Amino acid sequence: MAERTTALQLALGLREAITRLNRRLRQARPVGDLTMAQLSALTSLELAGSLSPRELADVERVQPPTMTKIIAKLEERGMVLREPHPTDGRQVILRTTAQGRQEYEQVQRAHNEWLADHLADLSAEDLETLHRAAEIMRRVARAA
Repeated sequence: MAERTTALQLALGLREAITRLNRRLRQARPVGDLTMAQLSALTSLELAGSLSPRELADVERVQPPTMTKIIAKLEERGMVLREPHPTDGRQVILRTTAQGRQEYEQVQRAHNEWLADHLADLSAEDLETLHRAAEIMRRVARAA
């Protein structure tokens, strides 16, 4: 029982730390008019290469009508392009445009620079611990 309580306490601490770090990273992004939902969809699309609107909705865990609105805003801004599906004429495939990739890269660069600046102040021992923790967290995320 004590082991389970420890796991639950660790889960709480990790979630809180991840949430706070994510909030700080969001604040470190370049000022722009993209919402967090639009930026998240753009990121998912950039990482996947191309997706159907339904696949993107599934990845983002939103309902298709919500994703339709997000895609429309990204298209208006010239960040996403619809292309015919190669085998199903009823569907489309979404891809990021050069402008969408540039926005994605700018945000990623801002996040990486902010985090690197803050990691630079840590001890070698803390950096090694974070390196190990990052690998463990990747394994946990893949197992889900």
